[in-house]
Amino acid sequence: MTRPFRFGVNMTSATGGDEWRKRCRRAEELGYDVILVPDHLGMVAPFPALAAAAEATERPRLGTFVLNAAFWNPTLLAREIATVDALSDGRLELGLGTGYVREEHERTGLEFLPPGERVDLLTRTVDELDRLLGDASHVPRPAQSPMPPLLIGGNGDRVLRLAAERAAITAFTGARHTPEGLRAITAGELAERVAAYRGFEAGRAVPAELNLLLQFVTVTHDRRAAVRELLSRVGLDEDEALELPLLAVGTVRQIADQLRAQRERYGFTYLTVLDPYMEAFGPVIEELRGG
Repeated sequence: MTRPFRFGVNMTSATGGDEWRKRCRRAEELGYDVILVPDHLGMVAPFPALAAAAEATERPRLGTFVLNAAFWNPTLLAREIATVDALSDGRLELGLGTGYVREEHERTGLEFLPPGERVDLLTRTVDELDRLLGDASHVPRPAQSPMPPLLIGGNGDRVLRLAAERAAITAFTGARHTPEGLRAITAGELAERVAAYRGFEAGRAVPAELNLLLQFVTVTHDRRAAVRELLSRVGLDEDEALELPLLAVGTVRQIADQLRAQRERYGFTYLTVLDPYMEAFGPVIEELRGG
């Protein structure tokens, strides 16, 4: 059976309380299922922002997208998770990752570990959260038992294997790190990563929900003109850029058809957009509901 779509918006901009609550309510009106907050310096702190989002809304779930494991002591993190889940009546979803921005580690005085050691740290964090929140004597208690659903984000084999073993939701990133910086991965490369994940997931009783962050959304009748401004950033030609799964460009119907096709090819049913595209993507949500 095909899993239905879910839609999230990743709120990245710091605003005052009234504006924050207004934007969260608008996300609910547009049909978003999850209000998400990232974990980067220069943006809102995840847990206070999600607590405010919970107060302002009734239906959407609330998620971290995603916490940098290096920023968090697991014992203190367990307290934050349990508190926000309890205050939101069980609406929290916990997203975790290894962290990838060296400059943020330097600003906080935290060592930027090699990739393998960052995965080790992420694994230890997951283990500790399972232990702490799985203990019935832990106070505070989350509303969801034993803990909120876990999302793990990444593309590398070890992170995908961890996600296949431990996470309810696996989030794939649309870029990879190169000596020249971030580079968008092609449709074929993403297909290879999803196939690798499926191998790790083999034998799992309940398949995970698969998430993709759409980095760019533009509703237009001229798809080629819309992607030209992005070519220098993604390092691809027009035809290659138009095939990128992380770009949603075209009419509402074209974008909806693209996302349905990607659901069939890759299995992505949980789609996230950045907050600058929240309004533009609203009609696409309406088009895809029930389809």
